[in-house]
Amino acid sequence: MQLSDYGMSRERGFLSPYEIDAVALPAQFDEVKQAAGNLSGLLTTGRIRHWLGQLADPGIEEWAREAAEQEVRTAMVHYSFLVQAYVWGEPEPPAFLPANLSRPIVAIADRLGQAPLLPYSAYVLDNWYRLDKAGPIDLSNIAMFQNFLGGADENWFVLVHVAIEAEAGVLLDNAVKLVAASSQRDAAEAERLLVEMDQAWERIYGHFGRMPERCDPYIYFHRVRPYIHGWANNPALGEGLVYEGVDRFEGRPQAYRGQTGSQSSIVPAMDALFGVGHSDDPLKRFLDELHHYRPVPHRRFIEDLGAHSTLRAFVTGSGSSSLKAAFNACLEQVARFRTRHLEYAASYINKQAGSIKGNDPDVGTGGTPFMKYLKKHRDENRAQIV
Repeated sequence: MQLSDYGMSRERGFLSPYEIDAVALPAQFDEVKQAAGNLSGLLTTGRIRHWLGQLADPGIEEWAREAAEQEVRTAMVHYSFLVQAYVWGEPEPPAFLPANLSRPIVAIADRLGQAPLLPYSAYVLDNWYRLDKAGPIDLSNIAMFQNFLGGADENWFVLVHVAIEAEAGVLLDNAVKLVAASSQRDAAEAERLLVEMDQAWERIYGHFGRMPERCDPYIYFHRVRPYIHGWANNPALGEGLVYEGVDRFEGRPQAYRGQTGSQSSIVPAMDALFGVGHSDDPLKRFLDELHHYRPVPHRRFIEDLGAHSTLRAFVTGSGSSSLKAAFNACLEQVARFRTRHLEYAASYINKQAGSIKGNDPDVGTGGTPFMKYLKKHRDENRAQIV
């Protein structure tokens, strides 16, 4: 295994290997880019469907099959934001997505092997750029490219995730090296890699801890979160959303999961490396389903890591107390990260008063009750030390 086999690197982890501000889309996307660039203004009118309903269908089916991947992923960023804005940008959600939006996003999603709505990859992984191209990928030097309403809270919410994903590149690179070290029974190298991962987790936790600095819980719940819901298990949309003009759906409502940080591949990759399992519950079934919403290479990475990692067995049988301590320290870091996630879920979602159609404080943006099961998964994680 090599990170480059999956389009990843130590410096960027699961983040896009390119920066979206450097990607040029063909002229047929000009009208779409203009609408996407003025999405905040269009949403503020309260008539977002009126404006987006006037967009022409650029007929990109053939283009989507043949274009460079970074162009298709950039088109996915723009179209998925437009689709979410169309559905959630007015008080009552619609029963259908018009063909001028549904046909392009389905074509793009088909090429990428993802669902035709906003995924975490388009919201976070592909939706950032460095202001100073010679500078680092950190919160002092990155910007969000495509917004809904815009503003510091929306930007900060996404950019904290970008900073975490960049820092996690060390975890992923070391995970690959740990597969090799454990197969070669190199306890010293395995311990060195685990200690380095523990240090990276400290930096990740530091980024995560900065969320409240510029993202207020009330603003997040009422001005950021409403636009990122999906159409599965959401009473506001019943059985889902009809994608007009897409023949294979035959006019039937489609129920897709909404964008959620649970689509990030960091924690699932760590579970695969460390051999951490979870007993069956609604959240586990939900997370198993979300695996198919990730970019295809990221799915393969998690699956390959799980198939090849013998780290737990190697550490358990090593007889080295310091190696076990390093292994357990990394497990505890993941549990600690899950604890902070649980705390944010409580303050940013569960404690907020729901008043927006489809924005239920007891249900995650992916469409599942979460508080009880986040705690359970954290406790299961912590219990599996060696």
